[in-house]
Order: sequence, then C-alpha cells, then structure tokens
Amino acid sequence: MEAAMVEMVASEPRERLLAFVEEMVRRLPHVRQRENALLYVRGLVEQGGRKSLQPTLFRLGESPARYESVQQFLADSPWDPTLLVRACAERVAPEIGVLAWIVDDTGIPKDGEHSPGVKRQWSGTLGKIDNCQVTVSVHTVGQRGTLPLGWRLYLPEEWCMDELRRVRAKIPAAVDFETKPALARGLIEQAANWQIPLAPILADQAYGDDTDFRTRLHGLELEYVLSIGVQTRVYPPGTSFAVPERTGTTGRPRTVARADREPESVRALAKRLPARAWKTLPCRTTPAGEDVKSRFAFVRVVAAHPVRRDHRPPREEWLIIEWPPNEEAPTDYWLSNLPAKTPRERLARLARLRWTIELDYRQLKGELGLDHYEGRSYLGFHHHCALVTCAHAFLTLERLDPKAQRPD
Repeated sequence: MEAAMVEMVASEPRERLLAFVEEMVRRLPHVRQRENALLYVRGLVEQGGRKSLQPTLFRLGESPARYESVQQFLADSPWDPTLLVRACAERVAPEIGVLAWIVDDTGIPKDGEHSPGVKRQWSGTLGKIDNCQVTVSVHTVGQRGTLPLGWRLYLPEEWCMDELRRVRAKIPAAVDFETKPALARGLIEQAANWQIPLAPILADQAYGDDTDFRTRLHGLELEYVLSIGVQTRVYPPGTSFAVPERTGTTGRPRTVARADREPESVRALAKRLPARAWKTLPCRTTPAGEDVKSRFAFVRVVAAHPVRRDHRPPREEWLIIEWPPNEEAPTDYWLSNLPAKTPRERLARLARLRWTIELDYRQLKGELGLDHYEGRSYLGFHHHCALVTCAHAFLTLERLDPKAQRPD
C-alpha cells in the first residue's frame, strides 16, 4: 500500500508537467519538435545533476538515436524559440500579480573560443573579467513569482565581424552587433505586444545610463525606474526652458530649447537638498513579511543629455535618491518617468525591487541548468533558454497551487 502511494504521488507532478508542456509547445510546427521539447523539459525538471544533453538523456534512459534527434532539435531545427517563451508568458504572467519587468544580463563561464559570443569580458555574475558568454534577459516579477520574457545572447563586435566564426556558430546573417541596452529594448518591445500585463521596467546603471534606452522606452509609453550613475547631469526644479529668438531676418527659426541655468550632477543636487526633503519609507518586504526601510528623496528634474546633446524637448521626470541613515553620502540614484502623482512609497519599492532578479537567476542556473548548454550553435543556445523558461514556468505554477505541491 505504501509503495503504491509513493508511486501515485510521484506520478501526479509528472502528469501535470506533461499536460503543461503539451499546452505550451502546441505552437511548434512539427510533431517531433513537440515530442523532443517535452522530453527535454522533463529532463530539466525531473533530473538532478548537470543538465547538459547527454547526461540528462542518459538519466532518462533514452537511446542514442533519441539523443541524435534531440541534439538536432536543439542545434539546427528552425523553430522559433519566441513561440515557446510567449506561450509560457501568456499562460503564467497573469497568475503572478505582476509588479515590474526587470532587465538584466548574466555571465555564463565557458572554456575555449568557439561557443557563440564567448570572450574575456566583464561578467557581473562572476564579479570579474573572465572567459564567458553574456546573455541579456527580461523578466516579469510579481507578488507570487517571476517569469522570463525573453533572452538574447550578446555578440561582441569582433564576433560579428568574423565570418568564419559566425559560420561555425551558425549565427544567422541577419544578426548584427547590438549593445546590451539595444538587445534589451528589442526584448521589451517584443513582449509588450503579447497578452500579458505591462509594468514599470527596472534596470541597473548599465541600462539606465543609456539615454537612448530611456528615451525609446518613454516613446513607447512604457514606464521605467532605472538606476543611473552619480555623474548623470540634470536640470533642477525651477529651471525654465525657452527657444531663443532668431537673431537675424534670414535663416531657419531656432527650434532647440535652452535652459536658464547649467545642469548639475545628481550627486551635487542630492547634497544640497534640505533635511525636509528626506523621508524614511518602507522599500522592501522580507519573506517573513517585515518591512525594510531606508531614507529617500524625490525630486522632479529634467535629464540634461537628451536636451543638450540630442536636442529633444525637455521632459520632467523623477529623480529618486537613496541615502541610508548610516551612510556618509547617498548610495543610489534612479530616474523614472512614472506620473508626478505617483506615491513616494511605490517609487521607493520599485527602485529596490530589482534585487529579486538574482533569485530568478539562481533557480534558472542552479536548478534548471540555464548555464549548462554545451553546444556551439547560436540558435541552439536560444532554444535551450526557451526550454529552460518552460521548465521555470511550470515550477512557478506548481508553487502557486497549494494542492499541487511537489514531493520532498
């Protein structure tokens, strides 16, 4: 009787997994693609150890012929990984109480020089320059879980210029060099057209310091709270902008607005704020339900670069500054285009929400093998990321259903 109960409990999660993946892969065009996707996701969820293809299929008891089929499905089969990621997003995102979308990138350590995009480069994950790939990703974060919305492998310029390496790594001809903020923007624009809840976009300084990234998001009517560096220059409250009159009777009329004062760094602005500008607010809630508080100031400013360098009309937005009581100077700065009437506590919580992405990467890598793909195919890498996303989406739903807990 006891053995029968164990078998029943073990089979229930598998049945739910099979049903979920079958639903997600319906958009793939061929039966064999759907079968291989199902097998691969099973291996990611059910099997421990390293999640590279050969040991995973060995643990599942599959034949060498099936290994060849799945390998071809990953590396060469021309199915669009976005189909699978979108299906997962539209199924799961409405369930998690979406609060924000988070942009980030993560390093994947690699030996050698043949995996697409690999080089000695900075990895925030590793905290140093090392031989690695870097992938940009966008995730939706909610009150009840998280979910990846897309992946793009960053290709350094030398990779894009090297035709032989491109051919060996099966990089499509249409793929050209793009900065990480440009890759992120493409992922955001793509997901914004899906049937999922929109939310403010959060990102670290590498993205927030990119003026074009901020401007494009605003132009798409997408809200953001983006970290910026201390030297970012802004026009303070009270600055007036006007288009100078033409000095002569000939020539084109002037169209670029000029400020009545010089901009200043956000650090300089923060240090001259009066004491009354600083408010202690809850900015994060711990898993135990306790509020973590810090000290913030919120100032309406105009970023200088779009006005002075890009000749764009001045656009007022929030400058959020954090200055913890035990610190000698402000520690963090953000720019946000959320409405002027946005509650201060919401701004503070959004600014501090980005840390949750580290938990997401931890599960994607440690439990689901995001960084275990050993192939040298550009498309294969994105196929692997999509299938890992599917596994992650299933586990998110499992945690949301108290009647569908996985066995210990």
